[in-house]
Amino acid sequence: MTDTRNTLNAPHQTFVPLNTLDSPETENETWSEIIRPKRNVFDFKLRELWQYRDLIWLFVKRDFVSQYKQTILGPAWFFLAPLFSMLSFDFVFSQVAQISTDGIPGPLFYLAGITIWNYFQGCFFHTAGTLHNNAGIFGKVYFPRLATPVSILISNLSKLLIQLILFLGFWIYYYNSGAISINWYALLLPVLILLTAGISLGTGLIISSLTAKYRDLSYFIGFGLNILMFMTPVAYPESAIPEQYKPYLLLNPIAPVIEAFRYGWMGSGSFSWGGMAYSFLFLGISLFTGLVFFNQTEKNFIDTV
Repeated sequence: MTDTRNTLNAPHQTFVPLNTLDSPETENETWSEIIRPKRNVFDFKLRELWQYRDLIWLFVKRDFVSQYKQTILGPAWFFLAPLFSMLSFDFVFSQVAQISTDGIPGPLFYLAGITIWNYFQGCFFHTAGTLHNNAGIFGKVYFPRLATPVSILISNLSKLLIQLILFLGFWIYYYNSGAISINWYALLLPVLILLTAGISLGTGLIISSLTAKYRDLSYFIGFGLNILMFMTPVAYPESAIPEQYKPYLLLNPIAPVIEAFRYGWMGSGSFSWGGMAYSFLFLGISLFTGLVFFNQTEKNFIDTV
């Protein structure tokens, strides 16, 4: 029986069974692509992601359409969800609990935190379920498995851009009224987005690799995200954290990102180069670890999920 491999959406490529590569009939032939099993956990084959960019785009469109198919409001939820969250936070934390917002108007303060947090949460949550949720596809055809989590980052990026439009609408209103200011740190926004995407990808790949073997860990993902949100300055500024708890809460790598976003676009709060360096360090470690774990797990995860 020959060991044949299928491929998805990879035109102009010819594949050959592995057990015939060294036969006399094929030794003088040239093949455009040869699929071999991975032997090295550090062989991430990132170049294949570019070769399968059309497939990644198909996954992006699939995620976008499937999420809002057969809904009444459709993509309008991109605006409504953060808007409802902003109003809830403003009522509970500002009006009832009377937690300071560092002089920033409450709606804008909460919307800034919610916008960055939603991007991190969406990327992390769906990346953490990559292996389990796509087991049916992974078991049938060959394509670089990293294409799925990369498509998640891109599809959630489109949602982030829509929510940034909502944020800019509120920002323009309060800026024209003189309630806020802006400084050059606002130019770091693309860097902050990349930081958020990289951290969510790295940590999501680690959790995805673990849940492929230990299924019950997936039940803690939503619960853990809720706890992490309250450990992140989404609904409160860094200045509201008691000094004895600050070193622990600031271990959260998303905290410096949200604080930097607020500081650049609203001129209030805090910005720390040390915090940014910590976030970059966490990004590098988590992303490398996640890629290694994911690369190791994808070899035989189909036998366990």
